[in-house]
Amino acid sequence: MLQLPPATRCWPRVAHFPSFSGLPPDRHWQQTVLASDSEAAFNSTRRVFKVKVLSIFGTRPEAVKMAPVVKALSRETGMQSLVCVTGQHRQMLQQVLDLFAIKVDYSLDVMLPDQTLNGLSARLIGLLDPVLEACRPDRILVHGDTTTAMMAALTAFHRRIPVAHVEAGLRTGDLSQPWPEEMNRRYVDIVCDLLLAPTAQAKNNLAAEHLAGRVVITGNTVIDALRLTTKRIAFDEQLRNQLDAHFPYLVPGRKLLLVTGHRRENFGSGFAEICDALATLSRRSDLQIVYPVHLNPNVQGPVLAALSHLPNIHLIEPLDYLLFVRLMQRSHVILTDSGGVQEEAPSLGKPVLVMRNVTERPEAVSAGTVQLVGTDPARIVAAVTRLCDDDIFWQQATQRVNPYGDGRAAERIASVLCGRPIAEFGMDQRGPARKAQLAAAALQPI
Repeated sequence: MLQLPPATRCWPRVAHFPSFSGLPPDRHWQQTVLASDSEAAFNSTRRVFKVKVLSIFGTRPEAVKMAPVVKALSRETGMQSLVCVTGQHRQMLQQVLDLFAIKVDYSLDVMLPDQTLNGLSARLIGLLDPVLEACRPDRILVHGDTTTAMMAALTAFHRRIPVAHVEAGLRTGDLSQPWPEEMNRRYVDIVCDLLLAPTAQAKNNLAAEHLAGRVVITGNTVIDALRLTTKRIAFDEQLRNQLDAHFPYLVPGRKLLLVTGHRRENFGSGFAEICDALATLSRRSDLQIVYPVHLNPNVQGPVLAALSHLPNIHLIEPLDYLLFVRLMQRSHVILTDSGGVQEEAPSLGKPVLVMRNVTERPEAVSAGTVQLVGTDPARIVAAVTRLCDDDIFWQQATQRVNPYGDGRAAERIASVLCGRPIAEFGMDQRGPARKAQLAAAALQPI
């Protein structure tokens, strides 16, 4: 195999990634002319290795969290960064791609009406395999716990392509909660040779499973995306006014309860209980409820039937990321079953009530900014009521430290992929780290 001078290497391929040693020596090389004279140029031409990395994702949350990574990789001169989107959330996904100006190289149309998980899985493998054949990446990146992530990792594994997992190591310890995501992420971590854990707890989870992949704590990339978005809102008054104009129904002086829900394990009786709780809360004259309703019929059906006629409840279409961040900024309490919202809200100083019995993100629960309430109507109503009526309790919840990131996760991931040493994300939020968090919070207008 051709040995490059140290200055032209993107990373020490064999030292850190032994699975790369089987690559043909002539793949992904480019000719770089180093002199103007043609004969001299011919004699001094050298071949520079460019690592080809393919990022594969398909849902809106994946796109939000992968956007900072894609942008960071695009700035690496020794790397060719490509993007494949599966379209698992086609309509909601495009909004994020446009917002972060992400160029898509491979776009798949994977969704079909009334598609089962097994049907989706089979279709993903069938559509992704030709992409890997045509692209021939040196590595793929997947994110989180979606069916797209698991099937992309499996397809790459079958082709002996190394896989890196962004947001590795999240666990509830219960395969049914969340379902099927807990199984998805466990499988992805098994086949990966590089595990990019967001927190020390996630790294500990991976260590307990004795997985073979190298583990690096990077912080969560959603904090990178959130900081980019809040800075844009903070420094652009015209944009801020345009965003607020989308919510003319909000009454000044009334506390805002922002609701999101989409988890499969809550389909059926879970959403019926959630709607019962919201119906009770809608009777409060000092509270207004905004619920961007997920497009899944298993969510829309029961929610629209139970809540569309009630006062103080605004059922709206799913929001693009900018609008949703702005609505989070204006909220008093957030009620959700979303993992991403659990990570974002502490950076915005918003207490979160999670409509699940377990969470793979225990750090914020320990910090006091997140509380698990399940779907029991009485627990939901009691928790919302306390955060609305007890100002001291609410203030304590809003002043907790976000344990999920510092806005540099994508930078760390790019450095790891290029073989550069990094300082792993640390969980000690005192001193300079705490000051940085408070400074960031000051940039977020209400």
